[in-house]
Amino acid sequence: MAGYRKLWWTLIAVLAITFGVLGYFGTEVYREAPPIPDKFMSTNGNVVATEESVLDGQTAWQSVGGMQLGSIWGHGAYQAPDWTADWLHRELLAWLDIRAHEVFDKPYEQLTGVQQNQLEYELKEEYRTNTYDKASDTVTLSERRIQAIEQTGEYYSKLFSDDPELRPTRVSYAMKENTLPSAERRAVMNDFFFWTAWAAATERPGADITYTNNWPHETLIDNVPSAENIIWSIVSVILLIAGIGFLIWAWAFLRDKEEEELVAPEHDPIAKVKLTPSQKALGKYLFIVVALFTFQVLMGGLTAHYTVEGQEFYGINISEWFPYSLTRTWHIQAAMFWIATGFLAAGLFLAPIINGGKDPKYQKLGVDILFWALVLVVAGTFIGNWLAIAQIMPEHLNFWLGHQGYEYVDLGRLWQIGKFLGIVFWLVLMMRCVVGAFKEKGDKNLLALFTASVVAIGLFYGAGFFYGERTHISIMEYWRWWIVHLWVEGFFEVFATASLAFIFHSMGLVSRRMATVAALASASLFMLGGVPGTFHHLYFSGTTTPVMAVGATFSALEVVPLIVLGYEAWENYSLQKRADWMQRLKWPLLCFVAVAFWNMLGAGVLGFMINPPISLYYVQGLNTTPTHAHAALFGVYGFLALGFVLLILRYIRPTLQFDEKLMKMAFWTMNIGLALMLFTSLLPVGFIQFYAAATEGLWYARSEAFMQQPLLQNLRWFRTVGDMVFIVGALGITWQVIKGLKHKSA
Repeated sequence: MAGYRKLWWTLIAVLAITFGVLGYFGTEVYREAPPIPDKFMSTNGNVVATEESVLDGQTAWQSVGGMQLGSIWGHGAYQAPDWTADWLHRELLAWLDIRAHEVFDKPYEQLTGVQQNQLEYELKEEYRTNTYDKASDTVTLSERRIQAIEQTGEYYSKLFSDDPELRPTRVSYAMKENTLPSAERRAVMNDFFFWTAWAAATERPGADITYTNNWPHETLIDNVPSAENIIWSIVSVILLIAGIGFLIWAWAFLRDKEEEELVAPEHDPIAKVKLTPSQKALGKYLFIVVALFTFQVLMGGLTAHYTVEGQEFYGINISEWFPYSLTRTWHIQAAMFWIATGFLAAGLFLAPIINGGKDPKYQKLGVDILFWALVLVVAGTFIGNWLAIAQIMPEHLNFWLGHQGYEYVDLGRLWQIGKFLGIVFWLVLMMRCVVGAFKEKGDKNLLALFTASVVAIGLFYGAGFFYGERTHISIMEYWRWWIVHLWVEGFFEVFATASLAFIFHSMGLVSRRMATVAALASASLFMLGGVPGTFHHLYFSGTTTPVMAVGATFSALEVVPLIVLGYEAWENYSLQKRADWMQRLKWPLLCFVAVAFWNMLGAGVLGFMINPPISLYYVQGLNTTPTHAHAALFGVYGFLALGFVLLILRYIRPTLQFDEKLMKMAFWTMNIGLALMLFTSLLPVGFIQFYAAATEGLWYARSEAFMQQPLLQNLRWFRTVGDMVFIVGALGITWQVIKGLKHKSA
């Protein structure tokens, strides 16, 4: 630790403070989550819904794909409506129509403006008033509201069945026929949708904002951004500017004088190390990475096509077997699997190098066992997803073997446990090599950071076990984002930084000190904003204003370190000129350059576009979110995993020469295809929806009438161009890896 004491203490302090903040306000989520009352009752004592029926409805919703078919509180897929916003608006219109007939004996639409304003005032008073009685754990509803609920529920029961009247709507929403065959389960699912809408319309006790911080935008009941929303949005922008200014100042005045550039060795030091049996066994990992990558890309193209044809693929009706909710599930789960596998392979390749170029006893056996365990988990996950969405899986087994219903964590709980055990086993394989290296003399600071990131990856995936099938959705969201944001965007980032620093140092291209200082400083910067920044996903998930304040403040700081990634990209690109042998690593290096570029653009620019509360209030659940997600997930972690794959391939096939024409085509078509996908389709659609959400409401921006307009249909059709360009590149890099694996080194 000597020589790096300040950097280590800075990192330790950052982690202690940020995890303290995350944990403290996590308890706030538990304390202040919207209540699920024991009973929803009418004024004359009839029970409308119960806690049991709401939670039964949550499990029914999970079984049809959950967040892969529409969204709840803005989280999920984008083709079908946000069920919270849609249910709420339909229920409000039903109430107004019922009241209009009671008072004026006319439909609401035929009333004068003055008459409509009178009823809208009554509507707002009834819906925003909280009638929850904590002592009896009940909510009292008027007979008029119950009638509106029943009318809305009747529509939803038809929508999720095979009722011919709503077949065109199901096509528009990319829903398969008879999505949920059981009438009983459709009824309880309606109770769950109603409860999410109740929480979005009802004010917290002692406050003038709803349980979801006035989200979604709904003018009929004055669901508009709160003052706190606007204030913390402004604060986040100020902090972003201040953070960038401080970083530039620190970069110019505080960093140590750079060491003299090392003279690169005449030959690649890593290539001199004799391959161990466990390293030679990594070829099958590389194959599974590109196989899952290809599958994911094809599923993405099919899923995108469903947004224009609904139930068909160029006239062929395949939705009964492979509906949108299933292909989107597979698309996301395949991405999680192949990217994680690429990272695991990188760790397993580095482990023997760390251990002095030798395997611990039975290391190859462990690598082989881990691979086949991975294959089992992947197969079980995909088969379980299909059985669940096809409604073949028994309902009591769905959560465990089928589909959890939560985006990015869609795999059944049994397969989730298997994945976690596999990651822990990987951790054991890594530690067997690392522990021995600590016994050697010399500077071990970079190794310590690398080890810490390995431990974090091994253990933090376990956050997904802190919720269950019937856990309150606000609490579930808190833990889900520990995986999606903290595990993937946080600790994978640190692992990647430490791994690349270790690789470049091992190649003799950067000094140990420079590699260590850069890795420690980067880890502190990423963790400072990244850990509490988890809360920016939870602004409107039944959390309180302090959670919004913390999320807005720290998520702005997440962007700050990303502005220097252009310099990092140039440094990585320049490495290939340091020695003639580095030309053989040109394509892995270019993948790392792409990582830096997309980190700046996708995670930074497009990420901050949706991070401030005032922005996310209007765009949560719109196509602006997948714009950021595609650029950040593939652009950063996808290219990083592919870079690791190409790097490993280069070393386990020492005489392999990359096909320059093939790699040039693959690399640039993937980058160009991703850019086309984002900027000619997803982002324009998102901005057009943004205007609709701001002027009318989220219900309208996601409605059938709005999304089926010719302009939006044409924009989504045009995405085919970007998709096809990207697919060509993906197939190219897959073919290069397969060719490389077939190559026999002399």
